[in-house]
Amino acid sequence: MLTFTIRRLLMAIPTLLFISLVIFLILELAPGDPLADMPLTIPPEVREKIRLSLGLGQPVHVRYGLWLYNLFVTEPLYWFDAMFHTSYADGAQRIISFQTRGPVFDTIAERVPQTLLVVGMGYLVGTLISLPIGIISAYKQYSWFDQLGTFISMVGFSVPTFVTGVFLIIVFSVLMPTDSMFWLPSIYDTTLEVTDWASFVKQFKQMAMPVFVLALYQAAQVSRYMRASMLDNLSQDYVRTARAKGLSERVVLLKHVLRNSLIPVVTVIALGVPSVFTGAIITENVFKVNGLGQQLLLSIQGNDAPMVLTISFIFAILIVLFNLIADVLYGILDPRIRYD
Repeated sequence: MLTFTIRRLLMAIPTLLFISLVIFLILELAPGDPLADMPLTIPPEVREKIRLSLGLGQPVHVRYGLWLYNLFVTEPLYWFDAMFHTSYADGAQRIISFQTRGPVFDTIAERVPQTLLVVGMGYLVGTLISLPIGIISAYKQYSWFDQLGTFISMVGFSVPTFVTGVFLIIVFSVLMPTDSMFWLPSIYDTTLEVTDWASFVKQFKQMAMPVFVLALYQAAQVSRYMRASMLDNLSQDYVRTARAKGLSERVVLLKHVLRNSLIPVVTVIALGVPSVFTGAIITENVFKVNGLGQQLLLSIQGNDAPMVLTISFIFAILIVLFNLIADVLYGILDPRIRYD
């Protein structure tokens, strides 16, 4: 297993470099100008100086090389200096955002906590409720529980998150009286600090709708995979053999069937984890959550190539990493799978 992991990590290096190059070239060829939002009264010579100060006057390969150097050398040195109070990165140029004119990773660090709190909670809740729903739906196939679960899953998976979000806002923020205990705020307050019970209730209420929207979508997807995998394993010979040996249904279901059924589901769950770190673009914008998903959309609209490139590359790293984690979990869940 260790040899397989090291080999996969080494293979990930050229893969990620190729991905970063593709993203960089796509952003380079995309129409738009990062200076388009600046006043037209700015003289052309001043506009050109601003362009040069942003590094846009350099050749493409030079800018790509500088971005790689700053990402893998300069930024880690800044983190090292911040942790151990050294000065190795003094004077070094960091990755600068075209919009904020500040370091890209400072903006990312500001928005990550909101994304992890809202999107992470939605992902966790959706995953936790989807697994038992899928298990029970498969074991009691065609029952009322299975029919209800299938209907909710189809609705959650088919209806876009922005439709679900707007519908909840209309019901709980517009139609619901503001003095009702069921009234929920439609705009997420990122400045709220939880210091007492009242602030905790406010935090819970403003998280309720975005977490529900994300949890519904996640649960709809994973529960269908869980149900299909369970049904496939329930008809296998080893299940009949286990029952013939006199094992209880609980042991057969949880120890034998569930373990084998989790193998394909692990892929779905693991590959969805990167979205927790990069944010849910649509949902964050619907509820005005000041997270990475909203920042990515704003950066795309503002032609902020360094921010878009960095966030997209972080997303690529997380996908490759959790793909590897899913493969390792295969070997833990199924002893028949060996990589070495």
